[in-house]
Amino acid sequence: MEGEDEISEDDRAFSKASIPKRIAICVAGAIVNIIFAVVVYFIVIATSGVYISNVVDTTISGYAGKQAGIQSGDTIIEVDGKKVDNKYDLNDIMKKATGENLSVKIERDREILEFDIKPTEVKSKVTGMYLDDKCQVIMVDKGSVSEKQGIKKNDVIKKINHEETNGDTNKIIEILKQEGIGSIVLTIQRGNEEINIEFTPEYISNYYLGVNMKMAPDTFFNRCYYGGMETKKFLFSIADNLKQLFTGHVGIDQMTGPIGIGEMILKTNGFREFIHLMALISISLGVTNLLPIPALDGGKILILIIEAIRKKPMKPENEINIQLLGFSLLIALSIYVSYNDILRIF
Repeated sequence: MEGEDEISEDDRAFSKASIPKRIAICVAGAIVNIIFAVVVYFIVIATSGVYISNVVDTTISGYAGKQAGIQSGDTIIEVDGKKVDNKYDLNDIMKKATGENLSVKIERDREILEFDIKPTEVKSKVTGMYLDDKCQVIMVDKGSVSEKQGIKKNDVIKKINHEETNGDTNKIIEILKQEGIGSIVLTIQRGNEEINIEFTPEYISNYYLGVNMKMAPDTFFNRCYYGGMETKKFLFSIADNLKQLFTGHVGIDQMTGPIGIGEMILKTNGFREFIHLMALISISLGVTNLLPIPALDGGKILILIIEAIRKKPMKPENEINIQLLGFSLLIALSIYVSYNDILRIF
């Protein structure tokens, strides 16, 4: 755009526009990316026709829900003050449960009932490492038993308890699921070196009410309602991922670049999954482009805000140097992320 990166005397040039107009222009591209993603995601969800409501279908014997008196047909509307609109809301709440009693509010025959329920504890094994379908470690949780025992990203598990995996991740999962299993020996390929690592999986506690939820009727209203609810969660998940990145809970080595995105596209199963991925990429681009990093639109917006506060423009040479610095950092990040993508694939 004329006047954006150079001085122009044209009255219609970018540099001659007011600061609010210039900010609006910088924001516009990212907003289009976000709007496109929201619309596409909503359409994908609204046309799926598969929605699980917040109405109890059955209760499971031996679990807390049935023992407390929850019945088939009850509508779970709130758990510990958090609203429940569908099964996934309930799942999210229960993932954060610590075993303490929960206040569960339900609607039964137009009457609101409240139960004080201690959820049922179920223990499961965790290793803290995540594998692709070729038995290669793609991520290791910080502080996990796998990290403590020295397992690293890009290690390839060749044997488990001296039994060949043959690149079959399911074989590893089956052995880990076995009851009473204790210490495990992994034979790992790391570069040209083959090493043995012994570790014992940790146990974590998960908590459940023990209720199965009903499918929601496939109506136009429900398509719009559940489509809207899931789209809202989709947006919040993107914001949460950014928060985790900047707070150090997600490392830069877990980011995916153009090469990794290409690999993900190749693995999409059908048109719907492909469109879903396109929406994710589009909204990620839109949100990322608004970050206050030089060379991105967000960086340009920050400079314009500084200009408005100072009531005078920044020297062109200073702005160019800042933009070049940001561009260099982005190129370096792209190379690093692409390198990690190549390691993950090959």
